[in-house]
Amino acid sequence: MKKLLFVFILFCFVLVTTACASESKETSGTDEKNWEPEKPIELVAPAGAGGGWDTTARMAAKVFNETGIIEQDIGVVNKPGGGGAVGWAYVAGHDASPYNLFVASPPIVLIPLNGQSEYGHEDFTPLANMIADYAAFAVAKDAKWDNLNELFEDMKKDPESITVVGTSSPGSMDHIQFVQIAKAAGVDISKIKYVSDQDGVGLTQLLNGSVDVFSTGVSETVEQVKAGTIKVLGVTAEERLEGEVLEDFPTAKEQGIDATFVNWRGFFGPPNMDENAIKYYEEKFKKLSESEEFAEIRKQYGWDEMYMNSEEYKTFLDKQKEEIKTLLDELNLSK
Repeated sequence: MKKLLFVFILFCFVLVTTACASESKETSGTDEKNWEPEKPIELVAPAGAGGGWDTTARMAAKVFNETGIIEQDIGVVNKPGGGGAVGWAYVAGHDASPYNLFVASPPIVLIPLNGQSEYGHEDFTPLANMIADYAAFAVAKDAKWDNLNELFEDMKKDPESITVVGTSSPGSMDHIQFVQIAKAAGVDISKIKYVSDQDGVGLTQLLNGSVDVFSTGVSETVEQVKAGTIKVLGVTAEERLEGEVLEDFPTAKEQGIDATFVNWRGFFGPPNMDENAIKYYEEKFKKLSESEEFAEIRKQYGWDEMYMNSEEYKTFLDKQKEEIKTLLDELNLSK
C-alpha cells in the first residue's frame, strides 16, 4: 500500500513539474517573441532642423504616431555636430537600449573613414533602411553649361578652374557624390576644387558667382528651379524621378555617364540591442514602408522606397564601406 502511495505521489509530482516547466517555457517564449516598448521612444536626428536626417526622422515619427503602427510616443531630438559624430556618440552611450534610435545615411560610413569620428556603422545595430534619395548638381540659371557633359569637359581641361560647393566636409557626402559621378565621366578627381559650406550659404555662393556648382540633395533644388534662379544639370538616380519639376531633371546615366549615387537613409539602434527588439523594429519599419501614408511622404520629397531588414542592411553597409574607402584612398582622404 505504501509502495502504491509513493508511486502515485511521484506520478503527481512529475505531472506538476512538467506542467510548470511547460508553462514557464511558454510564458518565457511569449515574452521573448512579443517584446514591445513600455515607454516613449527617442529618435535622434544627428543634425540640426530642416535637413535630410531631421525630415526623415520627423516624417517617420509622424506616421508611426498617427497610424498607431507604434503605439508608444516617439519624440525626435536633434543632436547636431561633427557631421553626425555628436549624435552617434550620444546614442552609443545608451548601450543595448531599445528606446534610443537614430537615423543615418552615407556619412556614417564616410565620416569614420576620413577620421572625423570614432564611431562607424559597425558600432551600432542596423534596424532597417527605408528610403533612397539622390544627389543633384546645380548651377546658376545663366551658367554656360546646360548638361553634365559640358561641365565635365571643362573640368577635364582644367579641373581647378571650377569650384564645387557642398554642405558637408571634404570626404563626406556632398563631396563624394560629385566625385563619384565626375570620376565615371573621366575627370581627374584628385584635382577637383571642392569647398565646404558648413554655414548653409552654398546656394547664396552659387547665385553670387563665388562658386560654380552646387552639389546637394534633389529636394533642396526644387523650389529654386521653380523660382528660375538655378538649373539642375543632372541627378544621380538610376532613372528619372517622378513628380512635378523632378521629372525634368536628367540623370547622369541618360547623359552617357555610367554611375549613380544613392543617398540611402535608415534607422539604427545602440550597440548590443536584444534580438527580439530588433525583430520588433524590423516589422514596424516594414509596415511603415508599406503604408499609404509614408508612400505619400516619399512622393512629396522625391524619395524612392528602399526597405532592407537588419541583416540585409548590415551586408549592404559593409559593401558600401569597401567601395567608399577605395574612392577616399584615391583622394588621399582616408585615415
